Amino acid sequence: MGLHQYPSFAPMRALLLALGVILLFPGFSESITRHYTFNIGYLNVTRLCHTRSILSMNGRFPGPSLIAREGDRVVVKVVNHVSNNVTIHWHGVRQIRSGWFDGPSYVTQCPIQTNQSFTYNFTITGQRGTLLWHAHHSWLRATLYGPIIILPKHNTSYPFEKPYKEIPILFGEWFNVDPEAVISQALQTGGGPNVSDAYTINGLPGPLYNCSSKDTYRLKVRPGKTYLLRIINAALNDELFFSIANHTLIVVEGDASYVKPFETDTLFITPGQTINVLLKTKPYSPNATYLMAARPYFTGRGTFDNSTVAGILEYKQPSHHSPLKNLTLFKPTLPPINATSWVANFTKKHRSLANDKFPANVPRKVDKKFFFAVGLGTSPCPKNTTCQGPTNTTKFAASVNNISFALPSVSILQSYYFGKSNGVYTTDFPANPLNPFNYTGTPPNNTNVSNATKLVVLQYNTSVEVVLQDTSILGAESHPLHLHGFDFFIVGQGFGNYDPNKDPNNFNLVDPVQKNTASVPAGGWLAFRFLADNPGVWLMHCHLDVHTSWGLRMAWLVLNGPGSDQKIQPPPSDLPKC
Repeated sequence: MGLHQYPSFAPMRALLLALGVILLFPGFSESITRHYTFNIGYLNVTRLCHTRSILSMNGRFPGPSLIAREGDRVVVKVVNHVSNNVTIHWHGVRQIRSGWFDGPSYVTQCPIQTNQSFTYNFTITGQRGTLLWHAHHSWLRATLYGPIIILPKHNTSYPFEKPYKEIPILFGEWFNVDPEAVISQALQTGGGPNVSDAYTINGLPGPLYNCSSKDTYRLKVRPGKTYLLRIINAALNDELFFSIANHTLIVVEGDASYVKPFETDTLFITPGQTINVLLKTKPYSPNATYLMAARPYFTGRGTFDNSTVAGILEYKQPSHHSPLKNLTLFKPTLPPINATSWVANFTKKHRSLANDKFPANVPRKVDKKFFFAVGLGTSPCPKNTTCQGPTNTTKFAASVNNISFALPSVSILQSYYFGKSNGVYTTDFPANPLNPFNYTGTPPNNTNVSNATKLVVLQYNTSVEVVLQDTSILGAESHPLHLHGFDFFIVGQGFGNYDPNKDPNNFNLVDPVQKNTASVPAGGWLAFRFLADNPGVWLMHCHLDVHTSWGLRMAWLVLNGPGSDQKIQPPPSDLPKC
């Protein structure tokens, strides 16, 4: 019998829990508090024969893993030792009533200034799987990112085969220059930003780039084993295809929600998304190695990084085998770079488990419906200047319902909470485009967007349906939209203009996939539903950072509910000041 089963041990157990100590007695299943300290500093890193001082977390690139169990409280003290203002976003963590710790700068907090710190404090509620953390200020997440690994509660198993080993796989982008200079120049000129110089797997570009073969990620596996790959797209601006030559992957989870398992040779993953897959290795160690490769899916116009990052999957040789030489290298075949139909078909394969233990609680009744046209447009150049946008008199802009969201100079959540919203934001964000048009056809004559800080206000427990409609004003583009503070259920998607009379008849209300980030199809639409049961201010934005920088973002204000456990918690004492 374990000590935890004796009544006399209860006071000590409570004390240890308060101190955040992990109790490892058999059968113990209570949640604990996990403490982390994240120090943001400089790190010299060489990639592609270029050495650059980058922002890093705890001297690591990519940053350290944050590991917790479902139900755990997580306390992370973030200390800023660099000259940039910084915030950290715990991407996909629902932050129930704890919006102060969500992280987007000037939305839920002011940035952490140089030589200052802020302690994020939140509880993992009803989630298990893989998420990510990253900086949420300008383009700092180019190097400030890492995995969030949420294990099931103690004595709770996965709803799939137990893996032999679990391995994070993070995709990123490498710039030979400071990404902050890249976006700063683009915003000043009104043109598109310079693209990255390479994609990376776990921070390494791989052998297909010049001067990079030594910087190759190698995944060493044993024959006949099952591995859980926790795959994260932390790239700034690119959706990616990924495949491992001659191996099949079994998708079991996405965005910290289990899905009905399905097999695939290739994955599609957008920035901000996570996918957990099972990799079953071959029954013996073959005389070969296998390339694991990722390259972009791209739609629309403009330049992009049309390159391929690769790593090596290699089998460990049994001890009685002599080392193999002249191994055959197998390469995967990835879809065409603009394979929009392939992407749509892959997305439709994702379905929630929708069983008694993991139900799909999609709202059946809808209280509020919103139709948001999302895409690129233009705004005029300042007087007496020339821009590098679509014309020399315009600059690139991005919008939701023709409004390019402008960040204020103070925190929106603080302004709301303390009743000082006057001059910071308004609550008249349009539920539909102000000037409807043929969204996927000939664009209107006036493509200019307006700049404003407008919010949508929702009563607590409102059930919401959102249709996101891509526009082809400057060419049809895929837009991975991320909703803070909530998961949502994708009930439908299609190409062309959304038809409110016909398309809802085909909505999936039985087992729709549950996500926090999803791509609006290029030249199409995406419909999702969620229950607004989390009070606070919650950003929704395109996770292509260039589009976010151009204004493709908006925010929801969910009001407090009547119950004491339905109100946003008071702000922490160390909340950063602007």
